[in-house]
Amino acid sequence: MTHDVITQPGDAVHPGRPVTVDRYTKAARINHWITAISLILLALSGLALFHPSLFFLTNLFGGGQTTRAIHPWIGIVLFCSFSILFVRFWRANLWRREDTKWVSQIRDVLGAHEERLPELGKYNAGQKFVFWGMSLLIIALIVTGIAMWDQYFGEYFAIDLKRYAALIHAVCAFTIICVWIVHVYAAIWVRGTMTAMTSGSVTGGWAWRHHRKWLRKLAHEKTAPPVHHPAD
Repeated sequence: MTHDVITQPGDAVHPGRPVTVDRYTKAARINHWITAISLILLALSGLALFHPSLFFLTNLFGGGQTTRAIHPWIGIVLFCSFSILFVRFWRANLWRREDTKWVSQIRDVLGAHEERLPELGKYNAGQKFVFWGMSLLIIALIVTGIAMWDQYFGEYFAIDLKRYAALIHAVCAFTIICVWIVHVYAAIWVRGTMTAMTSGSVTGGWAWRHHRKWLRKLAHEKTAPPVHHPAD
């Protein structure tokens, strides 16, 4: 059954040799890469400010003062960009019954035994963990970041609250860097995934192997006869 599979604007199947499947629109890809670049810049500038041994990283941003000044603004860019990404993809990342089964067969996932796994929608459970993990961590980072942003909000937060905010900010920053590393590794490990986010499309074979339920839904939508309303 594919009635519960979420497809998105721009998702489409194109017959041919090979069959190609549109997975991400140009706007979605630009949105993703703005988010990714912002996260990388935040990680580098944040690490530069975190410990003296990493202070040399401030040279990438024009020095310590400049790094301290632009770090929170990059955070604002990340939050705004990811918010748009969230609106685009949250429905497709809702948990499904097959995701629970996918997690229970994690050995088959790691062993590349795709034939034993349940048919999946547009995203697997691992991708959903990354999506929701990023969502929660970015909210925590923006909230604690504002509490620490003395230039504009210093008078609104007590010093003890700022100290707690700094601790939570550091823990969340470390965690989101780890999540990002896992995300990048998985994208490289599953051949064809990076192509989806650069060209916007994948082969039919890739979609059939990794996201068969989603592909079935797209094929059904393509072959379904148009509905004519009485007013037409």
